[in-house]
Amino acid sequence: MSFEQIMAELKKKQYRPIYFLMGEEPYFLDLITDYISENALSEDDKAFNQVIMYGKDTNIYAVVNAARRFPMMSQYQVVIVKEAQKLKDIDLMVHYAEKPLKTTILVICYKYGTLDKRLKLYKTLDKSKEAAVLESKKLYDNQIPTWITGYLTERNFSIAPAATALLTDYLGADLSKVVNELNKLMISLPANEKKITLEHIETNVGISKDYNVFELRKALGEKDVLKANRIIDYFARNPNNNPMVMVIGSLYSYFLSILTYHYLSDKSQTAVASVLKVNPFFVKDYVAAAQKYPANKIVQIISILREFDLKSKGVGSTSASNGDLMRELVFKILH
Repeated sequence: MSFEQIMAELKKKQYRPIYFLMGEEPYFLDLITDYISENALSEDDKAFNQVIMYGKDTNIYAVVNAARRFPMMSQYQVVIVKEAQKLKDIDLMVHYAEKPLKTTILVICYKYGTLDKRLKLYKTLDKSKEAAVLESKKLYDNQIPTWITGYLTERNFSIAPAATALLTDYLGADLSKVVNELNKLMISLPANEKKITLEHIETNVGISKDYNVFELRKALGEKDVLKANRIIDYFARNPNNNPMVMVIGSLYSYFLSILTYHYLSDKSQTAVASVLKVNPFFVKDYVAAAQKYPANKIVQIISILREFDLKSKGVGSTSASNGDLMRELVFKILH
């Protein structure tokens, strides 16, 4: 089942005996678990009918025994197993999964991985109408801008495209971190404002709107030597906020997109935005950068980025600091 399907059922108070929640992206798993914990039972019923267990502190027999108990003066009992990936012999739960108690809502939260699909337990859960199985996959970096926009739209907020790109570069694909920052931004906006801008991010998140990876990419794309070096100098003075591995990763993605643009047969704005998976607002920037960097130069730049990625990790490098390495990297990109 999808996250949306499960939440739609829960909001209608349609509960299943088993929820097996697994995957690399914990955000959706936590949302479902917290919703069940907060809404399936009344506050009075929770005292006797809600149990939270941890995989590292329990075993599969204790989990099954808890699930087999009947609720006390309540329609349901809720049993939540967190860190279920640490449970040993989890496949032994198959016997309960075949005939779960309908008065129990058993939530298995199996984070940062998936249950082996060859196991009998998975096969039983997958075909059971009594169970909801969710596999929560990590979003790719290029999916985050659209996700941010959607998250804000649902809450009647909007965000400037440049602000979305900046947040994506800075926060990556950790949805819990992204949501935390978005919530802070929404709370911090004046009552009559509903659009998040670069200025709001600089003030409330602590990311400089002028000195960040997004602006560095833009400066390099425009071959603005002065601006690029100012940003690198800022990075060198603030290494913890701008780790070289993150900078190189972002530049690699950027120049790879420009190289992709060179070989597109359809260079219309819609086609470019679709292939590069960027907001159409930024297509003109990639077009301009492609005019300044021919394909053979970009191939050379990608090779340089790989070289400096290794140097930043101590492979074949001298005693140069990361700041010095970044200055040399920018020089070689621009010349």
